[in-house]
Amino acid sequence: MTTKTLLEHRLVYFWSAQLWTLFVTSLCLMNGTNLPRVGIKGADKYVHFCFHFVFALLWFLYFFRKTNRLIYSVLLVFAFSFIFGIGIELSQAYFTSNRKADVLDVAANTTGALTALSFMLIYSTTKKQS
Repeated sequence: MTTKTLLEHRLVYFWSAQLWTLFVTSLCLMNGTNLPRVGIKGADKYVHFCFHFVFALLWFLYFFRKTNRLIYSVLLVFAFSFIFGIGIELSQAYFTSNRKADVLDVAANTTGALTALSFMLIYSTTKKQS
């Protein structure tokens, strides 16, 4: 690939990751009464898992394209996802009136990020071997 093509891909990943981060932040901090109710017990944990799965995937694609360092990108994105998730929970506790922090949300966030990064590790290592 040419340098221009690599830069274009990196910018697409960067802006996709930025927009997803803004989307997740907005939904997690908005008034909970405005969100639809689902009759599934623990549905919010699945949502947190999916939010951080996509979050980690997009940020990994950006950092890996930028640095071409697999383990560094995985560790950086995991740390970023973990800190972001805790920050969102603390923000819910201290800056919203109808949301509360939940340690199980952090666990769901972490599980989503670890799953996405595990897939990317497996994909990247099998791609190198073939």
